[in-house]
Amino acid sequence: MTDLTGKVALITGAGQGIGQGTALAMAAAGAAVAVSGRTPEKVEETARLVRERGGTALPLACNVKAADDLAAAVGRTVAELGGIDILVNNAQEVPLGKLDDVTDEAFLAGFESGPLATLRLMKLARPHMVARGGGTILNFCSSAGIRWDMTGYGAYAAVKQAIRSLTRAAAAEWGGENIRVLTIAPHAESPGLKWWIENNPEEAAAFFRTIPLGRVGGLETDIGRALVALCGPDLGYLTGATIPLDGGQANFD
Repeated sequence: MTDLTGKVALITGAGQGIGQGTALAMAAAGAAVAVSGRTPEKVEETARLVRERGGTALPLACNVKAADDLAAAVGRTVAELGGIDILVNNAQEVPLGKLDDVTDEAFLAGFESGPLATLRLMKLARPHMVARGGGTILNFCSSAGIRWDMTGYGAYAAVKQAIRSLTRAAAAEWGGENIRVLTIAPHAESPGLKWWIENNPEEAAAFFRTIPLGRVGGLETDIGRALVALCGPDLGYLTGATIPLDGGQANFD
């Protein structure tokens, strides 16, 4: 595994799912992890799991829709862990439903927790990465953004595709500062995907038939460890790209 010893990672949405799996994987690789989320009990549990394995974790209560919370999370990470080398913008509220059914409130929540929070955190983390000689930012999108049939996914796809554009811009503007920015498009055993499978059984069955590897990725083993590798020097020439960690299901070409 890539060695992240001496690195500090700030991970949003780390109380469960991909965020928690990423925290465990990055801590196992040697990074100190700041794990943030809306529910203090959940991020405390993630921190406990990291510490139980011998890692260093800082739990942070943080609502990514609140600008003050984001600034406080970055400030505490730098003050208590020494800086920021890796930013994982994982947290996201999902506005699902046909366009006529998606409320302004739901769409705004998706925008605020997605592209706006991503942009805010990237800008907050950037000077701290520059101070340490560079860094890696991992943003998240979804294959929903390239579905041939957008029915029921238009609002969700819109906020996720906006994140891809922010990634490309940040990679172009900050590459000279040795800051790499990537977008990840995962399929993982997250609570959100499990909920979707349970509530859309027929569509889920059809969905699984389109995954060449025939399974959904493990949170730590398939997604978290892949993100660790993306932060390492062997992939140091990769930036601005969308990386599908989905068993071969989506075609982002």
